[in-house]
Amino acid sequence: MSDQPTDILPDPATTPAGTSPRARRPRWTRVLLWTLIPLAVLAVLVVAADVAVRAYAEQRVSSEIEKKLPSNIAGDVQVHIGGVSVIQQYLSGSFERVELDAPKLTVDGTPISASVIATGVPADFSKPIADATGTLSISQASLNKLVTIPGATGDITLGDGVIGYRGSIDLLGLPVGYSVTATPTAHGDTVLLQPGTASLDTGSGSNVNLTRLLQALTDRGPFPVCAAQYLPKGVNVSDIAVTTGHATVTLTASGFVLDEAFLRSKGSCS
Repeated sequence: MSDQPTDILPDPATTPAGTSPRARRPRWTRVLLWTLIPLAVLAVLVVAADVAVRAYAEQRVSSEIEKKLPSNIAGDVQVHIGGVSVIQQYLSGSFERVELDAPKLTVDGTPISASVIATGVPADFSKPIADATGTLSISQASLNKLVTIPGATGDITLGDGVIGYRGSIDLLGLPVGYSVTATPTAHGDTVLLQPGTASLDTGSGSNVNLTRLLQALTDRGPFPVCAAQYLPKGVNVSDIAVTTGHATVTLTASGFVLDEAFLRSKGSCS
């Protein structure tokens, strides 16, 4: 008897023709792979297309807005379109959320920072935007170049929650200069200044606290400053936050068409 191992070969009668002895992958697995692979490739292509369309749309909107800015306003406007699919939003005729950011905007050469969040923005810019909330950040130096308080003399100062300015009032039949700090409150098309502390400016250059002066100022109620004259028509002031040397103003608008006429318009106070 030979000591060589005996090879066991498959029985040709029990092995199907054209198949190897190794087990083949089940048919359902092959069908699943042939289905999922094209779907995965299609999903990647759709995502890539949406990213490309989003980038193009953001650049196009940014360019259009910059072209429509009034001649006294300059700066780059960055645009971000929110939502899951830009293509789907465009086909529906409206974008859910559009963010505009202009951190280095200038108005008459004066630097400010502006940002806007708009919702319900139509793909057709000739149709109105549903709602928008904007924020303006401005330094004390820029504020003094752009805004004036009627009757105020000298510069406006920004403190911790208050605005300071100088003015003149008729006291006992005589015009008297004074310095006052006031708390600003947003009131739609106006900003109301409620006097808090006041002092009399004397000829010697010193200030004398004067209760009667403050009473005279307070009796007149909050002093209104028209904000609409500095903003496009229909834009309202909804909030003001003042810190030392800096102010942040929140603006709102609804149902407006973002075109050159709107950006160039100016509101008025009744």
